Amino acid sequence: MTLKVYNTLTRKKEEFIPLEPGKVKMYVCGPTVYNYIHIGNGRPVIFFDVVRRYLESQQYEVNYITNFTDVDDKMIRKAEELAVSVPELAETFIQAFLEDISKLGVHDASMNPRVTENIQEIIDFIAALVEKDFAYEARGDVYYRTNKFADYGKLSNQNLEELQYGIRIEVDDRKENPQDFVLWKAAKPGEISWDSPWGHGRPGWHIECSAMVRKYLGETIDIHGGGFDLTFPHHECEIAQTEAVTGKPMANYWMHNAFLNIDNEKMSKSLGNGILIRDLVQQIKPEVFRFFMLSAHYRNPLNFSDESLKQASNALERIQNAYDNLKYRLATASDSSEVDPAITDRLAAIAKQFTDKMNDDFNTPDAITAVFDLVAEANLYLQQERVHAGVLQLFIDQLQAFDQTLGILSQQADELLDEEIEQLIVDRTEARKSKNWARADEIRDLLTEKGIFLEDTPQGIRWRRK
Repeated sequence: MTLKVYNTLTRKKEEFIPLEPGKVKMYVCGPTVYNYIHIGNGRPVIFFDVVRRYLESQQYEVNYITNFTDVDDKMIRKAEELAVSVPELAETFIQAFLEDISKLGVHDASMNPRVTENIQEIIDFIAALVEKDFAYEARGDVYYRTNKFADYGKLSNQNLEELQYGIRIEVDDRKENPQDFVLWKAAKPGEISWDSPWGHGRPGWHIECSAMVRKYLGETIDIHGGGFDLTFPHHECEIAQTEAVTGKPMANYWMHNAFLNIDNEKMSKSLGNGILIRDLVQQIKPEVFRFFMLSAHYRNPLNFSDESLKQASNALERIQNAYDNLKYRLATASDSSEVDPAITDRLAAIAKQFTDKMNDDFNTPDAITAVFDLVAEANLYLQQERVHAGVLQLFIDQLQAFDQTLGILSQQADELLDEEIEQLIVDRTEARKSKNWARADEIRDLLTEKGIFLEDTPQGIRWRRK
């Protein structure tokens, strides 16, 4: 089965055919770095990381770029509030963003360009739009003529007349039409600004991505992604800007993830129900949140609740335990190279199931079902008193291959017990030998409090961290 991707632009699944064989150019809109990211921001971050990982697992060379908006109205207001400069504010929250997504197992982007590092490219892009009569200057501001671009509205499937009801229109006599959007903003006194042919100012929001996509990836890219809320106006405006200058499609595939709700309510500042990722990962394992995010198809709404997190935690624990048990039994397994063909056939069928589901528009929940099928087979095999190293390694390799895409297994390296805990395990073993069950149970409870869980197996005592 070939990879098929749902294209927001055409509103249908299409076979994925990259511009250049074996290579993928991918751009995902990044954050405006004026605050810590919340769990809603985590959905596109995690999902598009999985898209990138899966493409790489299929031997594509992926040039994955996500930007930082490090200057805009929100940043200027927040910098004033905190009495710091805009660049200082940006640096603080860029580092915080990178720390937060790293905890979620998100791989580093190929590049994270910043608006402030690409001002000249943005000015040049705006100048090209002015030259082609798609933009005009008005008292230091520059606006885009939306009625000049015949396809404006094609991504959100609306015509220009309908769009006027979806735009937050401020009364502004500088605009030729209310739907026109700003490309360059004249600076107010004391604001961060750059010189330009239209005076001191700074870029509008939409133009930055058009300029950076063209600079770092080219005039047409394979995949442009982001949250559903970016479809209009941000991505609609990007298309209008880019295609007016290049005369070519900006992206061949537009992908958008649906919203994350909290307790069946839309997350919003007015409701005060936003949860920061850095706070959440203090309460639960980051892998649990990542697993939860992948438990629904990316184009379907996802509801965040204590119950849904608990379900995700229990489900992931089944996978993690199977993986840990396989590695544990490997140490004492028979070295026999014999592998039952029935097992290899079953593993091959499960691997194909996983790939087929991922090829169907990155259907992560059904792909996870394949993971559980593998776990069931592994647990069945582990019930045998005598197991073979070769078979165990097959199971381990397949789980690791799935995790190369999903990133849900704990990445914490096995740690040596400290001397105190080592001694407690020795003491418990001696207590059991002398049938001092009360002391053995007491030690077990103490170890549990320290986050060490003991498991008595036919091969001896096995421990794991919570």
